[in-house]
Amino acid sequence: MLTVHHALAFLVIAVSLVASVLALVAYRRRGVGGGGLVAHALALAQTLIVAQVVVGLLLLAGHHRADKGVHYMYGSLAVLAVAWPWIYAPPDPRRRLAWFAGATLLAAVLALRAYMTA
Repeated sequence: MLTVHHALAFLVIAVSLVASVLALVAYRRRGVGGGGLVAHALALAQTLIVAQVVVGLLLLAGHHRADKGVHYMYGSLAVLAVAWPWIYAPPDPRRRLAWFAGATLLAAVLALRAYMTA
């Protein structure tokens, strides 16, 4: 299970970075929704982050602990970062895309920091 958690960490960071770059490029090109590829990339990044947290909780249930307590804080903040736009993003599709792009980029940075503290 620990190997799955490590492999997911790389996937979360890579997919989140790619998804946020795709969304920011679509926003910059004045795209309204960014298209299907951008939406799917953002959804994949969010799904991987949630899966990473679920695997981490399973590790905690199996009495595996991280060396540093801040690892849990960064992981929790990454989940909150991708959840935030679902509640607070404006209804305008273009501005909403910018919110999701920024939140996904923040989640990638937080996931990278969580990986560094593991």
